[in-house]
Amino acid sequence: MRIRALIALAATVLASVLPIGAAQADRVPDDRPLPGYTIDNPPLAPVQVHGKPSRVLQGVHHHAAYDIEVPPHWNGKLALWAHGYAGQGFVLTVGPPPFGLRQRLLDQGYAWAASSYYDNGYDVRAGVLSTRDVSELFAGKVGRPEQRIIVGASMGGHIIGRSLEQFPHYYDGALPMCGVLGDDELFDFFLDYNIVAQDLSGVREYPVTDQYATVTVPKIEAGLGLTELRPGGPDTTNDRGKQFRSIVQNRTGGTRPGGVQSFAYWKDFPFTLATPEPPNATLAEYPGQLATNLFTRYEPNKPVDVNRTVQRVPVANLRARLSNRLSQVPRINGRPQVPVLSLHGLGDMFVPFSMEQIYAKEVARQHRSRLLVQRAIRTTEHCEFSAVEAGTAWDDLVRWIDHGRRPAGDVTTKPSVVARPGYGCRFSDPAAYAAGTGTRRLFPACP
Repeated sequence: MRIRALIALAATVLASVLPIGAAQADRVPDDRPLPGYTIDNPPLAPVQVHGKPSRVLQGVHHHAAYDIEVPPHWNGKLALWAHGYAGQGFVLTVGPPPFGLRQRLLDQGYAWAASSYYDNGYDVRAGVLSTRDVSELFAGKVGRPEQRIIVGASMGGHIIGRSLEQFPHYYDGALPMCGVLGDDELFDFFLDYNIVAQDLSGVREYPVTDQYATVTVPKIEAGLGLTELRPGGPDTTNDRGKQFRSIVQNRTGGTRPGGVQSFAYWKDFPFTLATPEPPNATLAEYPGQLATNLFTRYEPNKPVDVNRTVQRVPVANLRARLSNRLSQVPRINGRPQVPVLSLHGLGDMFVPFSMEQIYAKEVARQHRSRLLVQRAIRTTEHCEFSAVEAGTAWDDLVRWIDHGRRPAGDVTTKPSVVARPGYGCRFSDPAAYAAGTGTRRLFPACP
């Protein structure tokens, strides 16, 4: 059950979350990064587009690096690329759309633009504002586009979901891939993973200390039989480890193809996301302050009655979680006003498939399901898409925007459908599976 559903009334009486560093930004020249940051944006070589070179523009705008590329015969339309989480460092970087999209866009006559954002960390507000800024810069330097499509991955999906609501009708369509469309519930899952593992193993440490990763986690994994667990290897989990795996599977999208192998692939990583909270941390520096499990019901609830024994953690920053303002980790309310086509890896447990299910339910509550198409891809690594999968999604989205033809997608919110052996086969690239690319073979062959 979502905490926002229980305490939404309180949100109306809370003060907004104010932008951080606005006054500081006013004192810095627009063509320079904010204090403490440097920019790494080496020259981007033009590419050939039907035998002629593209035009590349690069620079700094509103404290963020940008790249713009225009084909020789521009069709008047613009794609905006929203990159994912770039870490907590202080070097701003920017690059072209991946998954073969850069060349595809240019070949089709689309220009593209991308921003480094003015801030690193998990700063969605920076992504929302900097992406719009580079779009307006494009209008001044190249020409005002007749159409804008926003495309992004991972945290870029969070940026997309909020951008569509922050600037209604500014964008004409969206392609989020492996996106954090469930906003703060991603951080709930990171909390769940660690707090439930602690409970089932009998090794507790919350809040975590600097010794957590090196001393406590090995004890937790040993207590659950996870130490030697590997994809494709024997099942080393004990009864409590099996319960933990089932709880994790349910929290990341439910019973689905590849779930057991994907858990073995990811089983160590979520432990690394539990770190001590830095003093005076912003949301971008420590988004875990939004997480809670106060109202979470875990299934299965045996052999251990986890719902009785698990440590319950309240929201550390309730004001930020309740706010509907554009913060560093803002809410997405499921209110797109233009076509949205999303891709998500079925076995991803960094940004899990449940993000799609949360967004689909929110969009349905807003009576906008006609504007959302979702596709499950049978991969386990985060943002693992072939050029065929991403390119087909792009082409289908463009036809939807231009001609009103809503493309096919997968049902994400019916557990009986998601659990089918062939789920995710329809839009997964068979050639990538045949080649054994990446994590494809953690899934059985499609029927």
